[in-house]
Amino acid sequence: MQQDTNRGGVTAESALVEALGGRSIVLVGLMGAGKTSVGKRIAARLHLPFVDADAEIEKAADATIPEIFARHGEAYFRDGERRVIRRLLDGRPKVLATGGGAFMNAETRAAIAAGGVSIWLRAELDILMARVRKRSNRPLLQTADPEATMRRLMDERYPVYAASDIHILSRDVPHDVVAEEVVTALATFLAVPPADAAPSESAST
Repeated sequence: MQQDTNRGGVTAESALVEALGGRSIVLVGLMGAGKTSVGKRIAARLHLPFVDADAEIEKAADATIPEIFARHGEAYFRDGERRVIRRLLDGRPKVLATGGGAFMNAETRAAIAAGGVSIWLRAELDILMARVRKRSNRPLLQTADPEATMRRLMDERYPVYAASDIHILSRDVPHDVVAEEVVTALATFLAVPPADAAPSESAST
């Protein structure tokens, strides 16, 4: 799908957004999968707002996620996460990046299914670890063996992430490449015709 390709006065991007039918594009996956970086590029491409659920949680709590974990624990954080994501899905269509544990909640999965198209950015262990090592604000990785923790999270969460509508491999390529693959997969999932498809001729002459 070429950028801003025009089809009968309607761009391929606007046709895709129209096909969403008011739903949001919801990115799920483990920390380090690239949800924020890829999500911003998808949003720019489709002229939709981008929202990071973790940033919204921090804004609502007036605290960083590590601070929320330290003061109140993971259960408290997950409850706030569930409420924030539900609120975000009730608004106008957007590209929404969710935290790694959000999709594990059955109520959140149901809300995403009702109000969005879920896209799993799936990454292998080496990619995830290379990325998360660049930042120290990962509460779940504050363990003696972060790599073993990540393996455990992959074992627990990947079978659940697999329920997503679309699966995209996040790998060591520019984020623009992955974003383009997401847009192409979305068009296929939503049955949006290719930008260069000729309009069908009427049966009558």
